[in-house]
Amino acid sequence: MTLWTETALVFALSLVLAWIAWLLIQRLALRLLSGRGVFWRPLLARTRGAVQLALIIVAVSVASNAAPLPAPETRLLRHLLLLAFIACVTMVFRAALDIWMALHLRRFRLDVEDNLTARKHVTQTRILHRVGDVLIIAIGISAALMTVDGVRQYGVSLLASAGAAGIVVGLALQPVLRNLLAGIQLALTQPIRIDDAVIVEGEWGNVEEITATYVVVRAWDKRRLIVPLNYFMETPFQNWTRSDATLIGVVMLYVDYDVSIPNLRAEAERIVRASALWNGETFVLQVTDFRERVVEVRVLASARNAGRAFDLRCEIRERLLAYLQADQKGALPRTRASVEMEPAASSAGLLSADG
Repeated sequence: MTLWTETALVFALSLVLAWIAWLLIQRLALRLLSGRGVFWRPLLARTRGAVQLALIIVAVSVASNAAPLPAPETRLLRHLLLLAFIACVTMVFRAALDIWMALHLRRFRLDVEDNLTARKHVTQTRILHRVGDVLIIAIGISAALMTVDGVRQYGVSLLASAGAAGIVVGLALQPVLRNLLAGIQLALTQPIRIDDAVIVEGEWGNVEEITATYVVVRAWDKRRLIVPLNYFMETPFQNWTRSDATLIGVVMLYVDYDVSIPNLRAEAERIVRASALWNGETFVLQVTDFRERVVEVRVLASARNAGRAFDLRCEIRERLLAYLQADQKGALPRTRASVEMEPAASSAGLLSADG
């Protein structure tokens, strides 16, 4: 029997034993986790390939000690096994992170009216999930690079940012690292959350998605704005649902000086109280300014969220306009003019009429 034939038989036998061990471990794990596998059963299902790879690594490692391989081939094989082990551990940690985050988010629902707490936890969890995923992959790649003599310094630089290679990598990855750090800061401080109503660059919309490097804002007309994460840490913006989804809608009216404010206030209050969009908290009608030709009147009314506040403002405008046209026509804005005739022209007109 030749050297390579004997080596092949040893490795084949080790792989068969690894497969038998996998079947036994799978059956035993399913039995032990029956009825209490909320976390462990999904983890076992997600890491099936990683566990199989780990068993193969162990079997091949044992076989490499028993097989009559030359020293260079043995070193190469053990290095490949080490790389496979690093990949296996990385896969397990990523799967465990995914499952833990999914189980955590199962307790919160975004499809309810009062979802402030849910939005807070979902935003924080998703950002930390993506940041953690990037860190796990970065550490895995760094560990793999550190096993190779020729590129070991790059792995060290990626982890510790030390030396000239670390400076080069740091400068090249500066935008990515800045957004990554901004993501961690955003998850902790939460200036924005999923489904928050925000105004960014003059555009009103809702936060649809927060990734590790950018935020997707869904505009009111279904356009999507892609905004870097660090924008929300460095640039002022409006968040209409930061601590409470309730908003006060503002309606401005410009009416003539003949308007009856008490009647207008009574009608506006009737309209607001009859609306299903009003949340029953705030209603005010005030004269806020005198202009050259019109009176400025402001109506304030609150609603449970930004969308309902916008619809409530539109409803108030439409009904007050109908009221003014029907009951206070003199209150509609108008331009007054006074026409006076000169005395000479007036006398001439009278004489011509007598003649």
